[in-house]
Amino acid sequence: MAGEESGDDSLYPIAVLIDELRNEDVTHRLNSIRKLSTIALALGVERTRNELVQFLTDTIYDEDEVLLVLAEQLGNFTPLVGGPDYVHCLLPPLENLATVEETVVRDKAVESLRKIADKHSTAALEEYFVPMLKRLGNGDWFTSRTSACGLFSVAYPRVSPALKAELKTLFRTLCRDDTPMVRRAAASKLGEFAKVYDKDALVDDLHGSFLDLSVDEQDSVRLLTVEAAIAFASLLNSEDRTKLVKPILLSLFDDKSWRVRYMVAEKLIDIQNAVGEDMTAQDLVVAYTSLLKDPEGEVRCAATQRLQDFCGNLKKDSRQELILNPILLYVKELVSDPNQHVKTELAGVIMGLAPLIGKDHTINELLPIYMQLLKDNTPEVRLNIISSLDRVNDVIGSSQLSTSLLPAIVDLAEDGKWRVRLAIVQFMPLLAAQLGQEFFDEKLLPLCLNWLVDHVYSIREASTLIMKELTQKFGGAWASANLVPKVQKLAKDSNYLHRMTCLFCLNTLSEALSPEQVLKEIIPIVKELSEDNVPNVRFNAAKSLKRIGKTVSPAVLQSDVKPMLQKLCNDADFDVRFFAEESKNALGV
Repeated sequence: MAGEESGDDSLYPIAVLIDELRNEDVTHRLNSIRKLSTIALALGVERTRNELVQFLTDTIYDEDEVLLVLAEQLGNFTPLVGGPDYVHCLLPPLENLATVEETVVRDKAVESLRKIADKHSTAALEEYFVPMLKRLGNGDWFTSRTSACGLFSVAYPRVSPALKAELKTLFRTLCRDDTPMVRRAAASKLGEFAKVYDKDALVDDLHGSFLDLSVDEQDSVRLLTVEAAIAFASLLNSEDRTKLVKPILLSLFDDKSWRVRYMVAEKLIDIQNAVGEDMTAQDLVVAYTSLLKDPEGEVRCAATQRLQDFCGNLKKDSRQELILNPILLYVKELVSDPNQHVKTELAGVIMGLAPLIGKDHTINELLPIYMQLLKDNTPEVRLNIISSLDRVNDVIGSSQLSTSLLPAIVDLAEDGKWRVRLAIVQFMPLLAAQLGQEFFDEKLLPLCLNWLVDHVYSIREASTLIMKELTQKFGGAWASANLVPKVQKLAKDSNYLHRMTCLFCLNTLSEALSPEQVLKEIIPIVKELSEDNVPNVRFNAAKSLKRIGKTVSPAVLQSDVKPMLQKLCNDADFDVRFFAEESKNALGV
């Protein structure tokens, strides 16, 4: 009786799994599949191999999301079936999953097969894995043949010469398959396969397939050969690269399909690194300019995005010459491009050319471009230029920057788009450092003071934060003469939001001024605002005292700060009392 009971117990995990997998609710079935590893542990390695894996191989026909989880789980099953010696028993269920119609399930099954391929010994790989790969590669359905393409690179390096020859032939057959989806899969894995291929035989065996795929009638196949071109270029010597890869690459740059050209533009820097400096200077620069003037906006956008990196990778001795002619000739046309995304990308990278071509050329060639982009109708274009001004400043110096770009910057300080104004606010401390106090006071200080009453909170907040940096640069006496009077004016403003901005200013200024200045100039303003008729202003005064109190001497803390906080602790408003108590505790008064 006990024996029967234990027999029933041993069948229990499988019985539960079968029940749950037959449940009508897909959530239950998903949960049961996610618990496979727990069930396998309960069964032990032998029963997992003989019963659970067999069950999964025979009976899994389910929703795609269930199969996806199963494919992922099986990739981590090696220890649960007894380790590398028995890992081949996982091939049948994964082989089934690699043939299903849903692409994500197949891809996950291939990923798991690649993972467990490494766990096979060479003998097991030849006995179990390669026959499975051949079955998939010769399958009637395109789904199995597409999956097979992803497995060559993990099997090929470890098998015997005879099997290598068979795998080569099978891969070349898949590259010429009648079904575009299979050719697409072969094209996407060609570069990966080339990397593990015998170097000596690479040209003879795979170049023909590479050439065929690069002129395939389907653009979805051709665009995937861009990756293969990069792999071949990095593997071949200079002579073979020029003779065999260069013609294919240049034809992809001029492909009739914009999708292929877009892929080339996306992978441009990888292509540049793979072909080397000499081929870049001779051929790639001209090919790149063709992408900059491409009829499709998406291609121009992708090419423009890589302008700075492409130019930075050019050979040093010819870099400046190549940037000035021909690259900049085409870049100048992009400034008035009808596609705003192209101009936005250009504004983000054009500043990066300044260090590459030097001061004189930046002033003559790039400054006019900056000026035009600063006046562009698209806010993102203006914003990108402003955000990168520091790079130009390092090259041409502050005097040139101020005479050339300052009028445009002053216009943008009152731009209708608040993000543009914000970028200018954040750029001010840098400009102040470069231009000097006298120039700043005359041209830019009025802007900074106006931002304190901007109708957008983010601008007001950012402008209070830069007050501290400006005070640190120009000194406390400068702040007393130029900033404090404005702040005193704000404290009496009829708009309570402006009175709150005054407090935010005092917070930051107190950290940059001397304790004497804080006592003389800041505390009286805070005292006045702590008695404001608006509770929001009073509780912000309480919060300000927490920061300001840390900058004054203990004596001032007791004589001036403590009485204010005590009064606020007895305020009629709950929030005011709360923040006053908080500040009091933080300062220990």
